[in-house]
Amino acid sequence: MSLWLNSGVPATEVARRAGQGVAVLLKIYAHCIDGQATAANQRIAEALGTQDAEDDLGDEGDGDAEQAS
Repeated sequence: MSLWLNSGVPATEVARRAGQGVAVLLKIYAHCIDGQATAANQRIAEALGTQDAEDDLGDEGDGDAEQAS
């Protein structure tokens, strides 16, 4: 299952095929998908049609909890 997750198969599909819930799957395999923020940001930026994923999207867990006022 870690191969599937690292290959970009959505966690919902991996969980369905494994007969597990998504929460259980992600808890067990969280180490496999940890550190993939750059690739995820790139995919999101491409879907949105933006140029630079790093500038446009934040990294989850980077501590940016402040909101603009």
